Amino acid sequence: MRKPVPSPTDDILESDRLDGAPHPRHTEHLFGHSAAEADFLQAIAQNRLHHAWLITGPKGVGKATLAWRIARFLLATPIHNDAALFAEAAPAPPDTLDVPVDHPVARRIAALSQQGIVVLRRPWDDKLKRLKTEITVDEARKLKEFFAKTIPDGGRRVVIVDCADEMNPSAANAVLKVLEEPPRNTVFLLVSHQPSGLLPTIKSRCRPLRCAPLGGDDMARALAPLALEMPQNMDALATLAAGSVGAAVSLLQQGGPDVYAKIVALFSTTPHLDRTVAIQFAEWAGARGAADRLPLVTGLLALFLSRLARFGVLGPVGLAAAADETAVMSRLCTGPVAARRWADLHQTLGAELQHGLAVNLDPATMILDTVLKINATAEALVQR
Repeated sequence: MRKPVPSPTDDILESDRLDGAPHPRHTEHLFGHSAAEADFLQAIAQNRLHHAWLITGPKGVGKATLAWRIARFLLATPIHNDAALFAEAAPAPPDTLDVPVDHPVARRIAALSQQGIVVLRRPWDDKLKRLKTEITVDEARKLKEFFAKTIPDGGRRVVIVDCADEMNPSAANAVLKVLEEPPRNTVFLLVSHQPSGLLPTIKSRCRPLRCAPLGGDDMARALAPLALEMPQNMDALATLAAGSVGAAVSLLQQGGPDVYAKIVALFSTTPHLDRTVAIQFAEWAGARGAADRLPLVTGLLALFLSRLARFGVLGPVGLAAAADETAVMSRLCTGPVAARRWADLHQTLGAELQHGLAVNLDPATMILDTVLKINATAEALVQR
């Protein structure tokens, strides 16, 4: 999904950069979001370019990549083209957001040296030596300085907020004031994973662009440039990652598809669980020296229960995330009553696992207890 462009900024710690992947501004191509791109291009073609766009969708599906593609396109396209599209000698309306990788604007954006663009994101905390947990009002106040500068060619300005969900109330209100009276020739691109949490007044001033989860084919194309070992079943990975490239990268880096397959295989024997196999799994999950494995396993156990509960209400949702998953869920969750039991267990065990991680309970014991409680619920349901 992200094709690197050589840049002196590669060592910068950025809150909007996925660990293990190039930054979205280095992307030449975007997969799976042709509908969103078409909506934006239609606004350009109809000379109805809105001043603010809210780019929404699950985390990691490519929203920031789309924002940077739009920014490159806008800054590389002369303003007069918008109004001249229907003139007698006007060029055809653009049908792509692509900007050549060697275009001066693309190179300057990759190097963070392009005038006319500013990014609001979580800043670095010099005192704590880490990124702050929110976008502060001081970051939002940078807009005043940004708009005070003159653009040499009188061109557009672009503001990217990534992500808008991380603005604290003061920052959100500061951004809202600018959205209410936007400077001329300025386009705001707000990235949001959970737009329901944004101020209604911010949402009302933005035109939405929805980025949907990726399927297996688009996921494969998006991950191709990355140095990762790909699974044979990309559809299963896309399902397991809920269509998120970011989640897929994390899963692949930690062997997530194989771990989820272990979980499905383990519960394929329920309610007649092989206790020896369960103990081996728990000891493997909580092994010393594998600190990243425990949160991965707890997260995938919670995902298994969540998918199990949904299965009882909706039936198979999308493609299976592992071999035999559909067969296992068909046996363990036969309808809404069972789905309610699994949903309740998902909530209860989720809280217990979070507490266990917080107070450093013995990992193997915690995982074994979770597995046995899942088996006990399966025993009660299958016996009915």
